[in-house]
Amino acid sequence: MATTRQAHTVWEGNLIEGKGVVTFDSSGIGEFDVSWPSRVEKANGKTSPEELIAAAHSSCFSMALAHGLAAAGTPSTQLTTTADVTLQPGTGITGIHLTVQGVVPGIDEADFIKAAEGAKANCPVSQALTGTTITLSASLA
Repeated sequence: MATTRQAHTVWEGNLIEGKGVVTFDSSGIGEFDVSWPSRVEKANGKTSPEELIAAAHSSCFSMALAHGLAAAGTPSTQLTTTADVTLQPGTGITGIHLTVQGVVPGIDEADFIKAAEGAKANCPVSQALTGTTITLSASLA
């Protein structure tokens, strides 16, 4: 069964001086301020589309990797994933780098890296972002 999630943004003003609020409708977890300066300079307590993509990608990748490891008979104890999304103003998102460190009993580093590469290629967020260069660093804790 397909699942649809929803968020919405209300933006006021122009790009440079304006501001907006992103609301997570499906989960109800809250509203988060966004602005151009917080997107391209310091965050100053506000989020950005790139941070939201990083959150989506790191969580999706972690789920895909956990699933793949369990299916291979080596379930993980813990996976810690960071997604760094780089925005170049005037160009756009220029890349995403995933870094994962895992605690996985019964697996060696080479097999863990192979599983992580599979998760990178197959998680739905990675697939949605195929127009972006996605790189990966994976290691066991």
